[in-house]
Amino acid sequence: MSNTPAPEAAADTSPSAEPAPTLHGHPLTDSFGQPVVHVARSSYIALIKQLANDGYVMAVDLCGVDYLTHPGRTLPEGIAPERFEVVVNLLDIEHRRRLRVRVQIPADDATCPTLFDLHPGTEAMEREAYDMFGISFDNHPDPTRILMPEDWDGHPLRKDYEVGVIPVQFSADYVQNAPRAEETSAWQ
Repeated sequence: MSNTPAPEAAADTSPSAEPAPTLHGHPLTDSFGQPVVHVARSSYIALIKQLANDGYVMAVDLCGVDYLTHPGRTLPEGIAPERFEVVVNLLDIEHRRRLRVRVQIPADDATCPTLFDLHPGTEAMEREAYDMFGISFDNHPDPTRILMPEDWDGHPLRKDYEVGVIPVQFSADYVQNAPRAEETSAWQ
């Protein structure tokens, strides 16, 4: 073993190098066998409409991701990493296909267009992304919290969220001094 880094592979600049794959003009990558399309926030709704025409008519999941502690993640060329990301999983039931859509969301403008008009089932998922990460969805019909109380400060799944101290009901002292089954006649 050596502490010297391995030499980096030279980029293939020959004319025979294939261009990176795209889907409707957006970079297409692969993650563990699942195709992933990366789209700019400004093109998000237009792409979702095109994908619906391609058969991707069911949104099975939508979530937020906070990459505060992973700013150097790998993204396709032309996609700038932002702190937040909205991830949508779509299904084409007829052809048994799944597609993931990733949208970069900047921390200083954590908003994204809503999918509610195209996929009404995303209403609760977008509310959860707002509640947990603070990502708002433009023109959402009910932009309120879904899990936390309305007066809750902050968004608990953000990496910089201050974790408070919550008293634990059962401490190690309680467990050590708890009555044992054999010591209680009611349990026999």
